[in-house]
Amino acid sequence: MRRWPLVVALGIDLVVCGTTRAADPRFPDWPCNQIKVPELSVAAIWAGPPIDEVGHAWAEDSTIRDLVARLAARRTPLDQAQNEISDFITGAPAARQQKARLLFAGLFTTLNDERGQVMRGIERYTRRQKEFAEQVRALISQLHELQDRPDRDQAQIDELANRVEWQTRIFDERRRTISFVCEVPVLIEQRLFALARSVQAALE
Repeated sequence: MRRWPLVVALGIDLVVCGTTRAADPRFPDWPCNQIKVPELSVAAIWAGPPIDEVGHAWAEDSTIRDLVARLAARRTPLDQAQNEISDFITGAPAARQQKARLLFAGLFTTLNDERGQVMRGIERYTRRQKEFAEQVRALISQLHELQDRPDRDQAQIDELANRVEWQTRIFDERRRTISFVCEVPVLIEQRLFALARSVQAALE
């Protein structure tokens, strides 16, 4: 006996149970277990001097702009980043404070923007996954129709069953990928917190 009934059951299970269901109805395309916080708060991360008036002044200084890019990159080890921060925040108290404000403002803007881009990418991925799930549902429905025909063509059924099996494998692989990608915003947040602490420590 052909195994296609089992394949159909697998397909239904993956589509119904594997399709992302958002925990928070405000964000229907957010698939991650982590609660979605669209924007990070400066106050939750930074206990140093206020940066309200800094704006994008950090980006106008090539030295700070290059340092921000280097520190924000996850390929830069945190211990190296901490050393570079300590080497940068030097001088008289007023100068050190201004450097710290500019540096943190640049890091916050850069990493918060990067985090936002990743989160939007995750949601786009989820929408495509939902569309793909509907395609699999359609194939399963078509397979049931072929099965119920009194003059059913077994070769046609087997061919469609193989398509369902292949599509459900792709669906499941994509579903697993989402769980890994969901960690990226968390890693970005953790890096920003660590860098903020280093800036504050260098200032103090």
